Amino acid sequence: MDLQEFLHNLHFDVDKVRPPDWHVDWADAPLPYKLYRGLPAFPLSAEVPLTLAPDAPVAVPGAEADLGRIGHFLWYMYGLSQFSHSALALSAEGSDALPVYTPRRFVPSGGALYPSELYTYLKIRGLPQGVYHYDAAHHRLVLLREGDFDSYLERALGRGCDLSACLGALLVSTMYWKNFYKYSNFAARLQGLDAGVLLGQALSVAERFGFTCAVHYQFLDLAVNHLLGLDWREETVFAVVPLSQQPVDVWFTSDRKRRESVTASDLCDSLPPLPHRHFVRSRTVKDCPTLVELNQAAAWDAVAWTRWVREKEGKELVPSVAATFSLPATGAPVHDLAAACRARHSPGTDFILGRVDAAQLAALLHETMATSGYANDLDGVQGQLASRLSLCCCLYGVDGIPDGAYVYEPAHHELLCMSRGDHRHRLQQAMTLPTVNLFQVPVCLHVAGHRHHLRPFGARGYRIQQMEAGMLVQRLLLAACSLGMGGHPLLGFEAIPCDQLYCLPEQGKTSLIQVPIGPYRPHPRLQAGLHT
Repeated sequence: MDLQEFLHNLHFDVDKVRPPDWHVDWADAPLPYKLYRGLPAFPLSAEVPLTLAPDAPVAVPGAEADLGRIGHFLWYMYGLSQFSHSALALSAEGSDALPVYTPRRFVPSGGALYPSELYTYLKIRGLPQGVYHYDAAHHRLVLLREGDFDSYLERALGRGCDLSACLGALLVSTMYWKNFYKYSNFAARLQGLDAGVLLGQALSVAERFGFTCAVHYQFLDLAVNHLLGLDWREETVFAVVPLSQQPVDVWFTSDRKRRESVTASDLCDSLPPLPHRHFVRSRTVKDCPTLVELNQAAAWDAVAWTRWVREKEGKELVPSVAATFSLPATGAPVHDLAAACRARHSPGTDFILGRVDAAQLAALLHETMATSGYANDLDGVQGQLASRLSLCCCLYGVDGIPDGAYVYEPAHHELLCMSRGDHRHRLQQAMTLPTVNLFQVPVCLHVAGHRHHLRPFGARGYRIQQMEAGMLVQRLLLAACSLGMGGHPLLGFEAIPCDQLYCLPEQGKTSLIQVPIGPYRPHPRLQAGLHT
């Protein structure tokens, strides 16, 4: 496989990455969650807090983390939150319909397939120290390997953190088959975004539960997979997130002097393999050699730990701007995160062309970008998504702002008009599937990033860029919900015509994901929360 050609086609010419004879066997679909067999399990409380307001903390400052708080935290991250029963119309008249039963979580996922899995390394009261899988189907922790793995994980992360000051870590993986069975090789693009929205949810929820965290994208893949007992041909870890109750600058470091050169095989030799059994439901699991090869190309076996992103990737050519519009000053909207999580919904065909004003748009953009700072091993404690990603938007009928295509400038809280006019017809033509009527959408946002990803990281840079885009999308969706609107993440669009609206090719950038946002009217469905 020519890696660069594959990644180019994955974004700009999707038909070339899908086998022409691909057949989806719906009757043999995998479960949307992983089930381990024959291992010790620790149930978590279903009596979750129903309010996560900033002025109503669920954690007492200085209180020791226990199994109850960890369980609530994991449920808000990736637990099964709702069960939905709706009908899929099989005819234009609506006379024939197929019942659809869907377990939902607080994060979106392409096709509601949830390819990400969540693991934890925990050192808390009421639980044996060790590595666990979060069993979302039963809201419990399954013990994979018992023991103290501080030193092992620290070395796998290049000594980038002090785990003795942490209560553990989250490990976000991807099981290829869970969405490969439907999307074939296009799953490679979805999987990074899915992992990213989960990381974005983790950062948002951790703050309300009194935890601090830092995202590690750089680690020894084989060693981390070996710790969890994962077969790299079917599943691999995308990110590691240490958790602590101390300030992040106490335990997280970007000091290269602490780094050491270590190989994955050295670490793997220090632990025996884990012969686990798990259930996926599919009777036939096809090989996905392209995804395996892509993630093998991104994997690191021995690292000098010198790869840092300190500046934007090269000089950007700033195109001519038709006009500049200053947005109204706005503070971060105070909202209940739990309510926003419950309200998050991908409207699909349910958008209605309701009123959106400049103040709402200003709050949406400000809340998304102003809170995009997070500690990570790319640019340190003060890392910013805004340094690598941009928000662009096509507006129609927004009170106080002329219709047009805009780029948001967060530093000055203003919109740069790249092209005037109503662009809904062009956006609708760029849709590869008619899943959303964009003529009913007042705000159509695009998250943009560099075409060449993160150059110093090679194939790994593509995966990192997709995860960061997913993190920004999750912040955007929660901000939209807090303002009473819905957002629907979409990859079914042609990037080139959208890029041209914002003059992105001249800047070496491209649209990574499209998110229509606006008022909506939910279609009839039976839905119930899975909590007490």
